[in-house]
Amino acid sequence: MAALVGPELEREGWRLIRARRGSAAPGEASWDSSTGAISIPVPARAVLHLAGAGMATRRWNPAFKRLLRESRVDATKALCATLARWSPPPEVLVVASAVGFYGDRGEQLLDEDSPPGTGFLADLAAAWEAACEPAIRAGIRVVHLRSGMVLTRRGGALQALLLPFRMGLGGPLGSGRQFWSWIAAADLKGVVAEALRNPGLRGPVNVVAPEAVRQRQLATTLARILRRPALLTTPGFALRLALGEMAEEMLLASTRVRPARLLSIGFRWRHPDLEDALRSALKTGG
Repeated sequence: MAALVGPELEREGWRLIRARRGSAAPGEASWDSSTGAISIPVPARAVLHLAGAGMATRRWNPAFKRLLRESRVDATKALCATLARWSPPPEVLVVASAVGFYGDRGEQLLDEDSPPGTGFLADLAAAWEAACEPAIRAGIRVVHLRSGMVLTRRGGALQALLLPFRMGLGGPLGSGRQFWSWIAAADLKGVVAEALRNPGLRGPVNVVAPEAVRQRQLATTLARILRRPALLTTPGFALRLALGEMAEEMLLASTRVRPARLLSIGFRWRHPDLEDALRSALKTGG
């Protein structure tokens, strides 16, 4: 996510100081994710924290789930404790979260006031957001980016779908009726910029397009753009057998999310339409 939004922020005039684990190059910050210690060359008005181990890089076993938690919850808690001690502290902390916060909720329409769901992803996202409490107590404006599926061919779910669809092997996953909440990469960048500059935006923000779609609709739309069939349904049991808990929570879960906070501030999406967003992602890479 950081690689997507960085160039956009620089074009808007932000001076970015990238934080690296361990030793840093001149002009960069050095960050120890275990202790939260940051060695930064100049004071920072805003902190953008989007780090975390990739969710779909391997099967979820206890060791990998522990890594996912450490890279999100523990690292964020350590970072926020450090930011709270800065004098002066940054004005704003924008930190990643996910619509996984809501869990598998079927047909229910969810907004930022909806309670958390159940399951590993919901528990992880709730703990991730709670880890920012030291920063909030220090008076830092904290924005939690509850992002949906980001449409970019540079990584994530869309990149994983492209190969089978291009081979004519794409189609619905499970029933295909589950809702997937999504966001165009360009709109993700826009939300991050808005979160940094808008003092009225704080707390959870659903970073999704105005309308979630059923997974079957996404599959048929992608197939139409690629001029391939979308006839091969992958049964839910096969996905569970191959991917275990990850399939249940990331592919088969239904999360129908509404971006109420963005709508309330009049945010303008560049790609609110799914087909337009997919075409843009395939043309530009997102």
